[in-house]
Amino acid sequence: MLEIRDLHVKFHSRDREAVSGVSLRIEDGEILGLVGESGSGKSVTAMSVAGLLPRKQCTLSGDILLDGEDLLHADRALLRRIQGKKIGVVFQEPMSAMDPLMRVGEQVGEVLRIHTDLSKEERKRRVLQAMESVELQDPEAVYHKYPHELSGGMLQRAMIAAAIVIEPELLLLDEPTTALDVTIQAQILELLKKLNRERGISMLFISHNLNVVRKLCSQVAVMQKGVLVEVGNTEDVFFHPQHPYTKKLIEAIPTRHGKETA
Repeated sequence: MLEIRDLHVKFHSRDREAVSGVSLRIEDGEILGLVGESGSGKSVTAMSVAGLLPRKQCTLSGDILLDGEDLLHADRALLRRIQGKKIGVVFQEPMSAMDPLMRVGEQVGEVLRIHTDLSKEERKRRVLQAMESVELQDPEAVYHKYPHELSGGMLQRAMIAAAIVIEPELLLLDEPTTALDVTIQAQILELLKKLNRERGISMLFISHNLNVVRKLCSQVAVMQKGVLVEVGNTEDVFFHPQHPYTKKLIEAIPTRHGKETA
């Protein structure tokens, strides 16, 4: 599925590499959590896969393979075609990621307009179908609304609909629940589980919160200062962490009783 081999990312404006020798593998239908504090290199790793890093401002080396196809060294045209059809991206702040002057339905269907030859009517049908699959109530009404008319939870569902409308193989989710309250956060996590279970979509889920990752992911990778310090089964890492940094992340999890329990 997705294989990252010895990825290095160095921004020209910084002395230290943002990502230093990261190697990861996500199998078909697997959800991998990538955790670490701010500045650890999580988002840069995901943006490297998504092709969203400014190539003129950084140096990249290593390999990123999706179904055996090289993403890191591909030309821009091939990269856009692969990533537009096979990879969906969901960001932390849907309000800032969406155009405030464009109706929600049009934005959800933008990837279909760019990457398919579907008619306008068929695109709308697919958009409404995607909105329904992410459990947005009254998709027809939401289709015609502007982003500011939706709540944070509804906006995040709309962003997920936009990411899955073209039926990608892989979802990159960068802190998608951080800005939401606990109740909505739980609903979004359940939605992602459902999409993974019913559609078999593989996911790279980025978070600073290991407890959130534990609820969603079967595998977890821990990053510190651009380096992977631990990778393994989520429950094994959670209950038997090997690296001191992982232990600190687990100890920092807030709990009702001051101590995490099974």
